[in-house]
Amino acid sequence: MRAETILINRAPVLTLWAAVVAERLGYQPDTALTLGRTVAGLNAASKAIGLGIAEPRAAPRRKAVVPSKAGRKVEVSLLGRTFTAVETAEGLRALDDGKQVSAASVERYLAGKFGSHLEDARKAMTTLARSRPPRRLAAEAFALYEAFRPAVPRSTRGWGAKGALDLALVRSLAKRD
Repeated sequence: MRAETILINRAPVLTLWAAVVAERLGYQPDTALTLGRTVAGLNAASKAIGLGIAEPRAAPRRKAVVPSKAGRKVEVSLLGRTFTAVETAEGLRALDDGKQVSAASVERYLAGKFGSHLEDARKAMTTLARSRPPRRLAAEAFALYEAFRPAVPRSTRGWGAKGALDLALVRSLAKRD
């Protein structure tokens, strides 16, 4: 039976949406997963600072160490966030504190958070992403996320709180133009 509403917090929803958008923009699936996780992490860090539950990070005094097997660094912009990724033997991977993000760990994270509803959510988001040409999707992706993300309280009470992800709403946004 297909799920219509999933009770979930925002971080995995943004992770999955950013990964789906990245794939639509031409990134390989494993690369897209790492990019999605990084977008969600940057968004969470920004939100934590805005809520006053975290301090802004000081600029590092020295560059993060990238493993010697890594290739050139690439600047990626996705859902209003710009960050660094690195070319590896497995493909492009986002970096987190200088370490490559593992696509397998992101997939496990999503499976754990969405449970049996992961494929339903992925299909609904893919339908939405495919409803727009890539250039338009790139420009609208974060606004679309804001339109369907789970509603949670704006205060610190909303930090990590679960809300309803309405997959019918996600699919309906694909029909609007």
